Amino acid sequence: RQGKKVEPETFSQVTIFFSDIVGFTDISAQLEPQYVMNMLDRLYTKFDLECTKYELFKVETIGDAYMCVGGIPEEQEDQTVRVALFAMGAIEVAGSVIVNEERPDLGHVNIRVGIHTGSVIASVAGDLNPRYCLFGDTVNTAS
Repeated sequence: RQGKKVEPETFSQVTIFFSDIVGFTDISAQLEPQYVMNMLDRLYTKFDLECTKYELFKVETIGDAYMCVGGIPEEQEDQTVRVALFAMGAIEVAGSVIVNEERPDLGHVNIRVGIHTGSVIASVAGDLNPRYCLFGDTVNTAS
């Protein structure tokens, strides 16, 4: 935000959580965009609470994908346990979120999760709406 470049930083041991919603394409086809956004907001608000509870770093959400990491920006000896507990909590809270409160027949959210531990490079990419990004095989494997 200060116009300064952020030097890439290597983290040798982080644990990444990645999730997406099962059937998201079908859900999006059945609902108006404002209802999809409402569902995602209700879901991600619950995920954010879990993320805070386990002191994880939320990296980003893109559509139905949610990504967070343990071991960044500070090392956490128990990061893998934290991320695993987060993942179990995320699966549980996702199952409590109704897809559309006006159409309970659509059921509850069901997510897929991926977790992987390894090294990453972290930096801020771009100048317009800069974001803290993680790169490397660990990210690809988790997703």
